[in-house]
Amino acid sequence: MIIASRLVFFCLCLLGTAWGADNRPNIVVILCDDLGYGDLECYGHPTIKTPHLNALAETGVRFTDFYSTAPVCSPSRVGLLTGRSPNRAGVYDWIPAARKGAPSQRNLVHMRSSEITLAKQLKDAGYQTCMAGKWHCNSEFNNDRQPQPGDFGFDHWLATQNNASPSHRFPRNFVRNGKAVGEIEDFSCQIVVDEAINWLSVCDPDRPFFIYAAFHEPHEPVASPAHLVESYQGVSRDLNEAQYFANVANVDAAVGKLLAGLEKLDRRKNTLIVFTSDNGPETLKRYRGAERSYGSPGPLRGMKLHTTDAGIRVAGIMNWPGKIAASGTSVSTPVSALDLFPTFCALANATVPEGLVLDGANFMPALEGRKIVREKPLIWIYYNAINQTRVAMRHGNWKVLARLDGGKLPKMTNVTSKNRELVREAKITDVEIYDLAKDIAESRNVAEDDPARTAALKQTLEKQYRELVDGSHVW
Repeated sequence: MIIASRLVFFCLCLLGTAWGADNRPNIVVILCDDLGYGDLECYGHPTIKTPHLNALAETGVRFTDFYSTAPVCSPSRVGLLTGRSPNRAGVYDWIPAARKGAPSQRNLVHMRSSEITLAKQLKDAGYQTCMAGKWHCNSEFNNDRQPQPGDFGFDHWLATQNNASPSHRFPRNFVRNGKAVGEIEDFSCQIVVDEAINWLSVCDPDRPFFIYAAFHEPHEPVASPAHLVESYQGVSRDLNEAQYFANVANVDAAVGKLLAGLEKLDRRKNTLIVFTSDNGPETLKRYRGAERSYGSPGPLRGMKLHTTDAGIRVAGIMNWPGKIAASGTSVSTPVSALDLFPTFCALANATVPEGLVLDGANFMPALEGRKIVREKPLIWIYYNAINQTRVAMRHGNWKVLARLDGGKLPKMTNVTSKNRELVREAKITDVEIYDLAKDIAESRNVAEDDPARTAALKQTLEKQYRELVDGSHVW
């Protein structure tokens, strides 16, 4: 059964308020990497202890139906930052570092300078902006041939192209504002938090700020503090699982440090914090070096790289002292990382450029127990999915999955001039329907129960598929 939400009305001073420069909220987005839906104590993990995240949920809102914008890292990040399906930006799969002769022209893939990010809009509205952690939005990192974090509205940035290397412990591939910094003797999530707080300490205290803290954890290669690993050795199946449990616990510790830093700087009071993940958990031993990938999908079906919910439904916790007075409330209204862009712009009095196609909606009504007004349902098209249903849609309580050309469309890591006609001409077939209000595990396909309903949902999916494909960048 889906986790029930308690319908309560929140004490939200912000609704219906004209926000001025003096009372606009600070905004912090904490994005984990490969964190499973079931990896946190407040989402049901039986072993991992996450007291700081528990407290955030207990004094804020825990979303049971929060979605990432893709089932894999790079497109998920691009979607979060732009409020648009990553397909529109031409980011269809994870982005490898550029190399000559890369298949499917993947060396070209990056978030192009024409994309408008929430950081840019907030900066233009007077916010101070900082990014720290995993970037993964281009193939040529820290190279003028492609835009870098500073080109998308971040005043200050400390980032890596992809994973922390050689692991989370003592990484040596961070770059700060274009300059490599060498080895840093700490764990990645702690480094990210320290950078954000140090930056904030020298910022103008009278201006609002936006922090995008993109943790590398718990993506492989996993490495965790020894004292945390030791604390889980007696309750894990082996040392590798203890390492993973400790990795998630270290994320929680980093969140605690961030909260303490905000309090010390007296910047916590009017700060909206959003905690989530880029996609679902990695499969254990799916590739060489994934021997510590013990992430849990909880009750969901699938894993990372799947269009079933375990690939895209993730933890979603929001906390805003004095504005969200909703102690321990769970909300089952579907919310997406696509919704951050329009919501933040509304809260910050930031202008949304005329004609910009957004795929998200303002999520604030969900914090009142009301439905979000969406012009279109949530849709994912992932041509390289492990499962056969490469297209997914969330429309109310209905989850719709479909194959392309009966599963005959080949898997693709990119859309180029060579294969774009295959994508454009592909037919939606083999439609599956799941009632997520009753079947969180997507275990019973109810497509045949109501042919009229299935036909209507298929028609909606076909319309959304065509619109998105026609609006997607081709390399």
